[in-house]
Order: sequence, then C-alpha cells, then structure tokens
Amino acid sequence: MPRPLRVLFVCLHGSAKSVIAAEHFGRLARASERDVDAVPAGVEPDETIPAHVVNGLANDGFDVAGRTPLPLTDAALAGADVVVSLGCSVDTGSSPATAIRWDDIPAVSDGYGPARDAILGRLRTFLADMSEADPSAGRD
Repeated sequence: MPRPLRVLFVCLHGSAKSVIAAEHFGRLARASERDVDAVPAGVEPDETIPAHVVNGLANDGFDVAGRTPLPLTDAALAGADVVVSLGCSVDTGSSPATAIRWDDIPAVSDGYGPARDAILGRLRTFLADMSEADPSAGRD
C-alpha cells in the first residue's frame, strides 16, 4: 500500500496560515478520496496558536486548541513530497520535495475569513492540479 502524499505547509510563525492550510487541505483531500498527510510548521514558530485562529478554525469544525506550533526541521523537509510556503522563504536544500510559494495570502491578523478564503482557493486549485497529474487517484 503506498504511503500518503506528505504536504508540508510552512509560514513564518507556524501558528496561522500553515495551520489553516493543513487543516483545510486534509478535509478537502479526504472529501476527494486522496490519501494525504498535511503538516503545518513555522520558520520562527510562536509558542501558541493565537485565539482568533483557534476560534476561526473551531467555527470551521476543527479543534486546534492546545496545539503547539511546530518548528520547521530538516527531517520535516526531508519527509515532505511537497512544501508549500505561505509568505515566507523556505530553503528546501537537497530535499526532493516540490516547492510551491503562495505569497499572496492576506495576513490572518487582518482577518481570519479573507485569509482562509484565499487559502481555500489555492488548496482547491492545488487539488485540481493533483487530479490532472494523476487522474486515477481517488478511485478504487
């Protein structure tokens, strides 16, 4: 049985954009019968996920209360198939991962909804591109 596609979402603090992207990507991928492992990380991780992000995700049906932002590590990069950076620079070094930059996502501190909506738009396009690249994925 093949392992899940590992997608590493990275933002500066690992506590907003990357968490929103990972949670929503997991849901969207499951709905399209894709086997994925979505992980958020931060270049300079915060100590906690801000309350407005916890509340926004809770309203979307996700429970991230009490979770701690994860630091970006060499091991996480090495284990990723795709690295999506959200408004920060990520050196993938010798990692075989595909690197994607989404630098146009609004700041979550300026409003959860607009940032989430922009991320969802990118995630839907990403999933559609994945389906075009592998039309058999998600089928038994």
